[in-house]
Amino acid sequence: MAKRSKSAPIRVLIAKPGLDGHDRGAKVVARALRDAGMEVIYAGLRQTPEDVVRAALEEDVDLIGLSILSGAHMALFPRILALLKEQKAGRIPVFAGGIIPDEDARRLKKAGVRAIFGPGTSLEEIVSTARRLARGAA
Repeated sequence: MAKRSKSAPIRVLIAKPGLDGHDRGAKVVARALRDAGMEVIYAGLRQTPEDVVRAALEEDVDLIGLSILSGAHMALFPRILALLKEQKAGRIPVFAGGIIPDEDARRLKKAGVRAIFGPGTSLEEIVSTARRLARGAA
């Protein structure tokens, strides 16, 4: 991975892992990040954890955003985190959004998901958190 200059735009991968076919929220977030000056790579629907990690590495992203509504987050998100570590890419922060119960959100944060956004989260909050995460802040 080549090091980009500090003035280069933040590169974000937005992915929909699993069998969930609803991507309106992911597209809204992708658009907000793009409008905020970030380069957004939208991986599309029905991505496997392997697909997500492969795309993140190929695209040399600074950040990964996952969207899920299917309820499979406790299986898919930890697998993505594990694959990132296996590929020596555990430094890439992961954030998530969708329908994730509070208890699962706590467990996912302990596992390494850096931020979790539920329904009704403002786009401004998502953008500011993405910027913070990409800069290495919590």
